[in-house]
Amino acid sequence: MVDGAMSRSRKKTPVMSTTTCDSEKEDKRIANRAERHTNKRILVANLDETKLKDRREISDVWSMGKDGKGWMDISKFPEEMRK
Repeated sequence: MVDGAMSRSRKKTPVMSTTTCDSEKEDKRIANRAERHTNKRILVANLDETKLKDRREISDVWSMGKDGKGWMDISKFPEEMRK
């Protein structure tokens, strides 16, 4: 590999998040923990397995840090397209 080759790499798709939040990692951890906790209680209570909850039924994606994604115009923001 030639030195400096990675400095010229670009994103293949110009999609960026539309918020100032860097990551939803903690929000996703909380949502997954709630899903596991709820489903474990359902299984321990010997309820029907068809009543297991999906993560989207337990947590709300609108309460998480990011507010979706959108396409960017590469010509207006070339520096944002670097990896």
